[in-house]
Amino acid sequence: MSDPDKKNTKKAQTSNANQAWGGRFNEPVDEFVARFTASVNFDQRLYRQDILGSIAHAKMLTKAAILTQAECSQIIDGLQEIALEIESGAFDWSIALEDVHMNIEAALTARIGNVGKKLHTGRSRNDQVATDIRLWLRDQIDEIKPLFTRLQQGIIELSITESDTIMPGFTHLQTAQPVTFGHHLLAWNEMLERDFSRLCDCRSRLNQSPLGAAALAGTTYPINREFTAAEMGFDKPTENSLDSVSDRDFAIEFCAFASILMTHMSRMSEELVLWASAQFKFIDLPDRFCTGSSIMPQKKNPDVPELVRGKTGRVTGHLIALLTLMKSQPLAYNKDNQEDKEPLFDTVDTVRDCLRAFGDMIPAIESNKPSMLEAARRGFSTATDLADYLVGKGLPFRDSHEIVGKSVAYGIEKQQDLSEMSLAQLQQFSDQIADDVFDVLTLEGSVAARDHIGGTAPSQVRAAASRALARLDTR
Repeated sequence: MSDPDKKNTKKAQTSNANQAWGGRFNEPVDEFVARFTASVNFDQRLYRQDILGSIAHAKMLTKAAILTQAECSQIIDGLQEIALEIESGAFDWSIALEDVHMNIEAALTARIGNVGKKLHTGRSRNDQVATDIRLWLRDQIDEIKPLFTRLQQGIIELSITESDTIMPGFTHLQTAQPVTFGHHLLAWNEMLERDFSRLCDCRSRLNQSPLGAAALAGTTYPINREFTAAEMGFDKPTENSLDSVSDRDFAIEFCAFASILMTHMSRMSEELVLWASAQFKFIDLPDRFCTGSSIMPQKKNPDVPELVRGKTGRVTGHLIALLTLMKSQPLAYNKDNQEDKEPLFDTVDTVRDCLRAFGDMIPAIESNKPSMLEAARRGFSTATDLADYLVGKGLPFRDSHEIVGKSVAYGIEKQQDLSEMSLAQLQQFSDQIADDVFDVLTLEGSVAARDHIGGTAPSQVRAAASRALARLDTR
């Protein structure tokens, strides 16, 4: 074979290896490098968004008289057929073509001929992938929102049922003051309400279209970015082409939202694990959310909350990975950006699964009211109520605090709770104490006295739950 023939063969091999850029190269990409740099194994899940963006782009090129109407129809029909082929599992994904974009474009060209090659006019894979990932994440957020609402509704409705259920409130995991279980559950809901707000904020900021930024500088073609943005449901085009193709703030922001959400769910999980233990016996988790032991037949393990607690580290790790990914990238696009998808994909999947698991589990929790009540009786949980009682009698709070501290020390010595002491015993610490003290030393009296917005009184819990349900109705 002559030297010119060898060169032509090599160019043909290169062209076949990658139709996007093979013309520049004199030899094919190393087989390992092709596998190493390819993203199609994971970014193929963007195919719907890639096709949606391509259809919008084709329509815009037609309006700009770059494509004829007939060519546009050919392209759109071909893309829709490819979508059906992918969904049926019949599509043959190629690593040599690197990514979802080139796989679909190559399939389109094979299906409709040279017209398919016109689709990439005025577009780069840089702005294409930036558009796809925004479209995909927007879709995922819209699917996550109802899972949020379902979980919150379950928590709120359970709080109404448990509005009168007394349990110990803790600080430092030590008995502090009695609260109601319903009040505790509504604290969880407040965490989730803030998380939902962050999710909505993230969606609003990501909903801008990078399409038209091309590789980094825009394009010389008479494109209409406002048209493509509207076609894809974006609020507007992005303002700067350099930033458009390299920005991954929206992915980082979603992972930040997810990390805070998972931190909240991990805190909830920690409490559920403790409460379900024999040492607490506050709640019972249904069997369908637990597993047993291979060796200890009595065990009932709270696997769902434990696993949610464990997955928190995974999601937080993805946030750190994305921050580290972006921290030293100069403008504009770099191949590093390809590493954004797997952490983001896994974060979305994890958040969705955890919300679903909790949405199923939380409404099915059964409280052990006697055990909660007994635990609230221990630890002098009404000591603050006694101090407040003495303040009501005219004593300064600091003096009241000291008196109650001495009465608690006496109770520890005698192994008696404040509510179990006689009037005579209490009066040895202050002559201001009268018969009415027992009205405030009961657990029921203690929680009922916190009768203000944000307080643990059962009436306030029910009112707060009603307001929380009303907020859900406005979504």
